Amino acid sequence: MSQFATTRWSLVVAAGQDAPEATAALETLCKLYWYPLYAYARRRLDTDSAQDATQGFFQSLLERPLFDTANPDRGRFRAYLLTAFKRFLANEHRAANALKRGGDRRQFSLDFADGESRLGDDAVDNETPERLFERQWTLTLLGHVLERLRCEFRERDRERQFDVLKQYLTGSGEPYAEAAERLGVSAGAAKVAAHRIKNRYREILRDEIAQTVSSPADVDEEIQRLFETLAR
Repeated sequence: MSQFATTRWSLVVAAGQDAPEATAALETLCKLYWYPLYAYARRRLDTDSAQDATQGFFQSLLERPLFDTANPDRGRFRAYLLTAFKRFLANEHRAANALKRGGDRRQFSLDFADGESRLGDDAVDNETPERLFERQWTLTLLGHVLERLRCEFRERDRERQFDVLKQYLTGSGEPYAEAAERLGVSAGAAKVAAHRIKNRYREILRDEIAQTVSSPADVDEEIQRLFETLAR
């Protein structure tokens, strides 16, 4: 395996092992990536079938891992995961549905009601399943980055500062003097703090992307590709 060992690929490998750690790894994978896969499935299937398929995909990993050939050198984890899901839908969905939802199979905690709400207008007729998956993957990843950043501020008892300054992550926001007044600091201090939070956000984003590609050289290209999906 490449020395550029990454958390996401490591989770995949762990999920394919016959060990107690496999279930925990699979739970983490499911929590991180179920929604983009569900969005893809909903573009192709009705609601119940998409829910069954998403549950079934992760359930199948406990019985006959799809990721036994996972290798960071194969490229982007985003593309690998979608390919595995497509293969599942084509070859195994019908067999997986032989057991009804809620039977003697492990159920993952997936908030499908929230998923339907989040889909909103994304499931438009002219949207391909692949493009919908990529957009939701990007939004999910950015949400995860933001939550990591929030947790860092919370651990330092600065969540209030985070809530005031996160507006500047998009490159816009209220005048620094107004943010400074709410934080009880000078405008200069607010500007410096905003600059730091933007830098830290970019660092976390690069770290998250690095965990899903095969080489550090691919990070910038992947970031560009993901943001292009939001601009379409």
